[in-house]
Amino acid sequence: MNFDNDDIKVMNEFEEFCLQAYESLALYKEKMKKYHDQKIDKQQFVAGDLVLLFNSRLRLFPGKLKSKWTMPFKVTQVFPHGAVELENKEGTRFKVNGQRIKIYLGKSESINEVIEAYYLDEV
Repeated sequence: MNFDNDDIKVMNEFEEFCLQAYESLALYKEKMKKYHDQKIDKQQFVAGDLVLLFNSRLRLFPGKLKSKWTMPFKVTQVFPHGAVELENKEGTRFKVNGQRIKIYLGKSESINEVIEAYYLDEV
């Protein structure tokens, strides 16, 4: 294949265009990540806090009204890089990612209360 100067010039322009598009995309991604990171609220947990755990795998009763946040747990230890150790009512301890929990705003005395559930088909 023989290329003349016009063909080589067109290919060089096309390569420059692709390179500019790639650099533009990289800058866009960097700006969007910076914007997203600014909007994230960094939560600080302290040992003794009561928190709710997000259970994304909860599929027992599929529906819009079923809460995916489970019972209040007690924070026992906070590790660097966002890991948190939780303790349930029975005293079992386990570690979770700090992004999967949020502060429990209820009263600490209400943890041991029995909650009655009424289902719509029973009423």
